[in-house]
Amino acid sequence: MADILLTAVINKFVEIGGNLLFQGGGDLYWFKDDIDWLQREMRHIRAYIDDAKDKATGGDLRVKNLLKDIQELAGDAEDLLDEFLPKFQQSNKCKGAICREFAMQIEKIKKRVDDIDHVRKTYNIIDTSNNNNDCIPLDRRRLFLYAGETEVIGLDDDFNMLQDKLLDQDLPYGVVSIVGMPGLGKTTLAKKLYRHVRDQFECSGLVYVSQQPREREILLDIAKQVGVTEEERKDNLEDNLKSLLKKKRYVILLDDIWDVEIWDYLKLYLPECDSKIGSRIILTSRNSNIGRYVGGGTSLHVLQPLDSKNSFELFTDKIFHFDNNDWANASPNLVNIGRDIVGRCGGIPLAIVVTAGMLRARERTEHAWKRVLERMGHKIHDGCAKVLALSYNDLPIASRPCFLYFGLYPEDHEIRAFDLKNMWIAEKLIVVNSGNRREAEDLAEDVLYDLISRNLIQVAKRTYNGRISSCRIHDLLHSL
Repeated sequence: MADILLTAVINKFVEIGGNLLFQGGGDLYWFKDDIDWLQREMRHIRAYIDDAKDKATGGDLRVKNLLKDIQELAGDAEDLLDEFLPKFQQSNKCKGAICREFAMQIEKIKKRVDDIDHVRKTYNIIDTSNNNNDCIPLDRRRLFLYAGETEVIGLDDDFNMLQDKLLDQDLPYGVVSIVGMPGLGKTTLAKKLYRHVRDQFECSGLVYVSQQPREREILLDIAKQVGVTEEERKDNLEDNLKSLLKKKRYVILLDDIWDVEIWDYLKLYLPECDSKIGSRIILTSRNSNIGRYVGGGTSLHVLQPLDSKNSFELFTDKIFHFDNNDWANASPNLVNIGRDIVGRCGGIPLAIVVTAGMLRARERTEHAWKRVLERMGHKIHDGCAKVLALSYNDLPIASRPCFLYFGLYPEDHEIRAFDLKNMWIAEKLIVVNSGNRREAEDLAEDVLYDLISRNLIQVAKRTYNGRISSCRIHDLLHSL
């Protein structure tokens, strides 16, 4: 909620700063410096609020109080603007008592901003909006990519379709792109596909790209796997890799691509895949636009949540992972509770696996499982939260409040796109400096399409000409 309020207030400051209210030599011009200063400070706060929320999640009560102070500050600043701006606009002057009261309130807010910044420094809360720290922590996804074969449940049809597409001699650009929201099993499916077909190629490699890719390390990893000798890697890595791949039919899996820049770098050294040799690229991404950029629209394979039958099958496999009892010794009530728990997971394999892992650590009784079911809205998604939060943190800062706005709607609610975009504009989550309504509507539409391309929002209905009529947010993302 603090994110939404901060963005709304910042956008109001932008709107005011460009308003004719402050142009020329009028009395109100002298408040422009205050408004600009407050705008900068609010942007500064928004830049470090993610780190504050992470620390608050860890249970630090002091940081939770700081977040509450920030939310109250943003709300009070917005109220101040709403109260005084109409008065100023009526006369285009700052008169007597109104002027003095406004100045006093501005000074109070400036004092609160200074206090918040002091507390922030005390608790070592930092700006994480563009952190270029070279020290990258160990990523479990990287380990998972190279782990042994993982059983794929409920994705047989997807696997068969992808295999047929990958081995099709006429595949445009030689690329298949597995895309979808986090937790659907893109990497699991891609690994199975890669390991199933790699023997049909002369050389192969799989690499984890990640949100913070190190270009040369990725290139070096590919070179090692496809057969570039150590001497050739040291001598001239790029040229020797490209030379080898021009002569051999290869398949390479690029897992978890977040932006097109890393592909623009890698493709300089990966020969065209749609050549007569028949080399292939498999990629996974949360963003459909990445797959579309690399391999065109025909390369896309969009994963969907599992249906109830496959969801329960996956749950069963994970619950009874270490024994073969299956449900034979379980009471009908326990089975029904299990189905209710699976239903809460919304068909997301990651949520199902995390849930089953938690249940394995408990007694297999109705009482224990009922307690889990009752608490699912709070504890059950903790294991998914960090994975899903990556997609949120990758959003442009200005788009985050638009995504958070979906939390105001009930779960599984179908939202009219027209109404949603108008609400974003009305709440000042979408603002253009020109004040032009048409430009604001176009920007709102761009934001909505971007959220859908990132698979954070699902299309519910389309119009006859393909535009988005209504949309919804998945229950798992809603609960986070």
